[in-house]
Amino acid sequence: MAQFAMTRLAVRLIVPVLFGILLNLSGAWAAGDYKLGPGDTLKITVFDYPDLSTEERVSESGTISFPLLGKISIGGLSTDEARNLIASRLESQGFIKQAHVNLIVSQFVSQQVSVIGDVNKPGKYPLEKTSTIVDLLSMAGGVSVNGGERAILIRPAKDGGKETKTEIDLYALLQGTDSKHLEVQNGDIIFVPRAQMFYIYGEVQRPGMIKLERNMTITHAISSAGGLTPKGTENGIKLKRRDAQGNMLTIDDVNPEELIKPDDILYIRESWF
Repeated sequence: MAQFAMTRLAVRLIVPVLFGILLNLSGAWAAGDYKLGPGDTLKITVFDYPDLSTEERVSESGTISFPLLGKISIGGLSTDEARNLIASRLESQGFIKQAHVNLIVSQFVSQQVSVIGDVNKPGKYPLEKTSTIVDLLSMAGGVSVNGGERAILIRPAKDGGKETKTEIDLYALLQGTDSKHLEVQNGDIIFVPRAQMFYIYGEVQRPGMIKLERNMTITHAISSAGGLTPKGTENGIKLKRRDAQGNMLTIDDVNPEELIKPDDILYIRESWF
């Protein structure tokens, strides 16, 4: 009997620990650094007390109702802090001697970032854990075929401050050479503008508007347009470009290694021979 009693005691000591470990292995759903807020839905369980299991939605005032304890203010707390608060209340008020509480966010609502512009799946995405701009762009399906190589991180005004807008070089970010403003916050907006374009006409296979790539030369531009037609030539290329004052300039016989600028207009001549 004594051995049986010791076995039962060991089970009661070990199982709650394993119970907590297994639930916390459920990924981001148990993210300990997530700050709870209005609209979040929580699943709360207490080991060995199934009657205390509940699913609650955080109210606009940041509270939930919990059996035996009534209203508890958890707005702004992390999931770990909220779990510890419920456990300590159950113990301090004499309901459970050693409370093993587990809290999981089943629906993330209060912490969100908007991803808009030229991405494949624009929308609002929950911050289930500490996340970066790259994480959010991945959730949004990546930059669309018409998207550019930069993004604008818009951070709303907080605590009497001002709204900020920061340009992010996505190419440098993905290459790991730009680490600024990687971490996003609740309420941020990530805007991916449409790529800059240029125009090419004349003796190329696919004349028209083409996406401007980084460090793109006229030779590269011709290649992007499908190459020259049988009649085309790289001699005597004509380039139209606006200057700083907005005046349209025409450059005749431009060097094929000239770098293309946004809104440039190229005309590829027909060969005379």
